[in-house]
Amino acid sequence: MNSQELLKLLKSVRSGKLAPEEAIERLKHLPFEDLDFAKVDHHRTLRQGFAEVLFGKGKTPDQVASIVRAMLAKKDSKHNIMVTRADAKIFAVVKRAAGKVSRLVKFHPRSGVITIERDSTIVGKGTILVVSAGTSDIPVAEEALLTARVMGNQAEHLYDVGVAGIHRLLENRSALAGARVIICVAGMEGALPSVVGGLVEVPVIAVPTSVGYGASFGGVAALLGMLNSCASNVTVVNIDNGFGAARVASCINRL
Repeated sequence: MNSQELLKLLKSVRSGKLAPEEAIERLKHLPFEDLDFAKVDHHRTLRQGFAEVLFGKGKTPDQVASIVRAMLAKKDSKHNIMVTRADAKIFAVVKRAAGKVSRLVKFHPRSGVITIERDSTIVGKGTILVVSAGTSDIPVAEEALLTARVMGNQAEHLYDVGVAGIHRLLENRSALAGARVIICVAGMEGALPSVVGGLVEVPVIAVPTSVGYGASFGGVAALLGMLNSCASNVTVVNIDNGFGAARVASCINRL
């Protein structure tokens, strides 16, 4: 339940359209609902502007489905629902659990993201541009792109423009200049965010990926390179954390 939905509920009680007892029934699971194996945070939309996002890896398909079912059961909440690091098995169970809105459940296999989009309202003030260094970085970039869109932002992508062929990036200067926030996804040595940061005046959120040969140490080399960037508008999230980058970009884009 977000602030607009809560305000509507309170106005309904004040006008007499809704009994106080019914309002209490609808609010009784705030701030969370205990499912024994999980405590579903129904209060997060009100606190942070977007609902709890489920991390699918490590959870059973039934656990994910139960959490999604609990989120869908809230009559006054029509927020979008998102599951990251999911697979086809989790998708199948979630789709069955979604009932009447099963048609809205979509699986994006390249990124491992499941989305249930019930609200297409754009709340971001500008465009979030997701840039990837190489094709191998696209799965993480897609996680960021989908997250940004589900959270109510206009989001575009620019893929395979790494420093090995810097002319590919420079060919897209207008797209870079038109973005309000840029998410830059790169593996190997992680050089691309520094280059992008030197070309634009907006925040650049760097995402190191685990793509690379042995000396990349599963993304540690890219992470350290990004943390040591000389471009002062670059900040860094964890390895392969496309979701985290898009969540922060969404916060910036709403300011």
